[in-house]
Amino acid sequence: MNTNDQSDGGTDTPTDDREGSDDEPTDAVSHEEAEELIQEIERRRSLQGGAAVAVAAIGILFSVFQLFLAARSFSFTIWLPIVDNWQVSLQLLQANAIHVSFALVLTFLLFPASMGDGIVARNLGRIVPTASSNLGDRNPLTRLLESARAASRWAFLDPDRERVTPFDLLCIGASILSAGYFLTEFSEIQNMRVFGLQSGRPITEVYAFLQPLLGGVPFVSEYSYAMILGVVGVLLVLEATRRTLGLPLMIIVATFIVYARWGYLISSGTPFIGLLAIPELTWPDIVQNLWYNTENGVFGIPVTVSVSFIYIFILFGSFLEMSGAGQWFIDLAYAVTGNRKGGPAKASILASGFMGTISGSSIANTVTTGAFTIPLMKRSGYSPEFSGAVESSASSGGQILPPVMGAAAFLMVQYTATPFADIIIVATIPAIVFFFGVWVMVHLKAVEQGIGGVEDADTVPIGAHLKRGWFYLVPIGLLLYYLIIERLSVSRSAWFTLVALVGLIALVSAYSEETRGRLLGVFAAIVGVELASYAVGGVPVTGLVTGASSAGLPVGEALDRVVSRIEWYAMLAGALTLLSRPNLDAPLLDLNPAVGETADSIGDRTGRDLGDNQPFRLGTFVVKSMDEGARTAVPVVIAVAAAGIIPGVISVSGLGPNLTSLLLTLSGGSLVIMLLVTAVASIILGMGMPTTVTYIILISMLATPLVEFGLPLLAAHLYILYFGVIADITPPVAVAAYAASGVAKSNPFETGVKAFSLSLNKAIVPFAFVFVPGIILLREKENAAELPIREQYRVVGVSDLMELSYSIPEILIPVAGVFLGVIALGATVIGTLYTSANRLERSGFALSSLLLMAPGMLSTSVFDLLGVVGVTASVDALALDLTLRGIGLVLFVVLAAKNRQQATNPGEVNQPTVS
Repeated sequence: MNTNDQSDGGTDTPTDDREGSDDEPTDAVSHEEAEELIQEIERRRSLQGGAAVAVAAIGILFSVFQLFLAARSFSFTIWLPIVDNWQVSLQLLQANAIHVSFALVLTFLLFPASMGDGIVARNLGRIVPTASSNLGDRNPLTRLLESARAASRWAFLDPDRERVTPFDLLCIGASILSAGYFLTEFSEIQNMRVFGLQSGRPITEVYAFLQPLLGGVPFVSEYSYAMILGVVGVLLVLEATRRTLGLPLMIIVATFIVYARWGYLISSGTPFIGLLAIPELTWPDIVQNLWYNTENGVFGIPVTVSVSFIYIFILFGSFLEMSGAGQWFIDLAYAVTGNRKGGPAKASILASGFMGTISGSSIANTVTTGAFTIPLMKRSGYSPEFSGAVESSASSGGQILPPVMGAAAFLMVQYTATPFADIIIVATIPAIVFFFGVWVMVHLKAVEQGIGGVEDADTVPIGAHLKRGWFYLVPIGLLLYYLIIERLSVSRSAWFTLVALVGLIALVSAYSEETRGRLLGVFAAIVGVELASYAVGGVPVTGLVTGASSAGLPVGEALDRVVSRIEWYAMLAGALTLLSRPNLDAPLLDLNPAVGETADSIGDRTGRDLGDNQPFRLGTFVVKSMDEGARTAVPVVIAVAAAGIIPGVISVSGLGPNLTSLLLTLSGGSLVIMLLVTAVASIILGMGMPTTVTYIILISMLATPLVEFGLPLLAAHLYILYFGVIADITPPVAVAAYAASGVAKSNPFETGVKAFSLSLNKAIVPFAFVFVPGIILLREKENAAELPIREQYRVVGVSDLMELSYSIPEILIPVAGVFLGVIALGATVIGTLYTSANRLERSGFALSSLLLMAPGMLSTSVFDLLGVVGVTASVDALALDLTLRGIGLVLFVVLAAKNRQQATNPGEVNQPTVS
C-alpha cells in the first residue's frame, strides 16, 4: 500500500526502506487465527464432538439462568410443557452458589489441568527415565513406575488441549454436588450459621449407604458433610483459579487461607509485623466464613456483583459483538481517521475505544481489534513493536472507558455504595485524557517518521457507513439513557438494553427493499392487537388466550403498557417476517463470522443447508451470543470468587484495622509514599492477573489507608483501578502486549516496553485527580467536617459548574492542564513535537508535563522532605497549585515555540524536519 509519506524535500519515501515494509507478511489475521491465538494465550481447550456440544449447552443454560435473574430477580417461573410451571425462589447464597458452580463446571471443561509443560509435570516425567537408566527397563519397579505414569497421564494430562480428562469429570461432579447441597439443604445451612458448621449432619447420615464403608473412620464422623463440601469447594475454586488465572494467584489466595489458620502464631510484640497478629481460628470457623457466607469469602460481595451486574453486561457485550458491531466500529474508526497522518494507528485507538464499550477484556480487545488494525499499521510504516504497543495500550483502556467499562467498575459500585451513573461521570474525563494521550503519541510518531494515512480503498465514506449501521449506536445510547436519565439499576438497565438490542437485530435482519412494507405491516398488526387486548381485557393477548382477562384499561394506560413491551413486539415482527421469507438476504446486517460458521456447522451435521436460512441464523445469533457470553464470563467469575477469599480472611481474622495501622506507620505519614506503594503494589500484583482480582485484593488492603489520608473514596478506588489496568501492559508479564505481539509478529518484551511508555499518562493522571478531585468532578461537601471520612465528597452538579469561582480554578484549569500536560508528555516520550527535540528539551517537556498535570505530587513531596528535617510550611494549597501549573504552562509554551521555530527553519537543527 502507498502512504502519503514525504521527506522534507517533498520526494516520496519508499516504504521498503522502513520497518513494516511491503516485503513483510501484512495480510490481516483471519477470524480463525485470532480465535486460536486467544485460546493459546488463555490456554483454553479446542473441543470437538460431544464435549463441544456439552460446553455450548452448559454455557447457554448459564446465560439463561442469568437472564432470569436479570429479568425477575431471585423469584421467577420456569414454564414446563405438559407439567405444571416450576416456581423458583432463590436466596442470595443459593444464587451465588449456582453462579460459581456453572463457572467451575465450564472451567474444568474448557481449561486443562495440565499440558505436561509445568514444573511439577516435567520433574515427575524424569522419574521413569531415571529409574530405567539405573534399574533397567525390565525391572519391576521401572515397570510399575511406567504404569503409574501412563495412568496419571490418562487421568490428568491434556497436552493438545482437546480432551476432557477423568480428573476434570471428578471436579465437575464435585462442583455439581456442592451446588445441589445449597439447593436441597438450605435450611441446614441456615441452622449452621447459628450453631456452627459442626452442627450439621455427617456424610454417613446424608448418604446412608456409606455407613458400612465410612462409619468407623474418625475423620468422617468428626466433621459434618457441610464441612467436607466446604473444604472441597474452596479447593475447587483454588484449582479453577490455577487453571484460568495461573499459579501465582492461587498461591496468594492459598497463603491467605493458611494465614487465617496459623496467623495467631505471630507475636503481637514483634515490631511492625506484630500488627499482623490475629486470634486463633479453627478450620470450621474459616470454612464457614469462606464458603457459607454472602458478606465475605467465595460467595461474598465480588460474586454478588458478578451475579447482579457483571455477567449481564458481559452478555450484552457478547450480543453486540455477535451482531457484527465490532467490525462496524473498526470500519467507523477508519472512516473517521484513516486518511489522517498516522491514520491506521489513530483508527486503532478509536476502534479499541469502541470495542471497550463491548468488552472489558484487554486480551480479547487486543486480538480481535488488532487482527485488523495491526497489519495496516505495519503497512503504513509503524514498526511491528510500535504497532502492537499502540493496540495493546489502547485496548487496555477499555476497562476504564464509560459507559460499560470492566468488571472492576461494577465492584466499585458495590464497595463504595455509589450509583453506576456517578461512576460513569467520575471516570469520563480521565478516560478521555488517556485515549487523547495515546492519540498524541501516535501522531507525534507519525510526524517523526513521516507516516501518512491509508488508501481510500481501505476506508469507506463515513456518511455511507453510518447510514448502513447506525442501529449499532442505539443500544449504547439506550444504556446511557437508562443509567443516567432514568436512573435505573445497573442490572435492569442492562436487561432492557439487551432485550432492545435483540429486538433491533431481529428487525434489521428482516428488513430489505422488498420486505419493508410487510415488516411494517406485521409490526403494526402486533402492536394494534396488543393495544386492543389491553384496552378490552386489561392483559396482553397471551392473557386473553389463557383466560386471565379482567377489566379493560384506559387507552392511555394501555398505550403505556404496549410501549413498555415494544422491543418484544419488534422481535416477534422480525421473526414472523423472516419465517415468511426464510432465504432473505439482509442488506444492512453483517453478523459476526462466528454466527455463520456455527450455522454452517450445524447444517453440515444435520445434512441440511441452514447457512442461508435467515430465521435459523437469527436463532443461531441468540444462542451463540449466550454461549460466547458464558465463555467470556468464566475467568471473571473464577477471579471474583477466588479474590473474595482475601477480604473474607481479612474480615474473619480482624486484620483490617491492624493492616491499616501498619501501612500508615510504614508510610511515615507521607501521602506520596503511600500512593507510590499502592501504585507499585498494583502493578506487581496485577502482572498476569485480571484487573478485577488486583482491584479486589488492593481495595481490601489499601483503600482504607488511602481514605484515612483524606482522599475522596471514589478517587482512592479509581486510583487503584488505573494502576491495576496498567499492569496489563507492564513487562515482564504484560499479557495484553504479549497478545498484541502474537498478532504483530514482534518481540514481546519490546512491545510491552513501548506499550508501557505509550500509557505513561495513565500512570500520571491518577496522581493528578488524587490531589485535585475536581478533575474527576468530585467536590467536598459543605458540612464535610461533620461527616464520616468516606462521605465527605460528592459528584458535582450543574450548579457547581455554574459557580465560576469554584469551577474555573478547581475543574477547568486543572483539566486543561492535564490535557496540555499529556501533549508535553508525548513530546517527552516520542522525542518530537513539530520536529525532533534534544535531551535537554525533552527534560524540559517532562518537567512541564508534571507541573501541568500533577503539581500537587511535586509540592507535597517537597513538604514531606521539609517535614523530615523539621521544617514546616503553611501555604494556600489552591494558590500554589495554580502557580505551579502556570510555571508549567510558560515552560511548555517556550519549549513548543522553540521547537516550532526549529521545524520552520530546519537548518537550525541537525535533523531535517518531517512534514
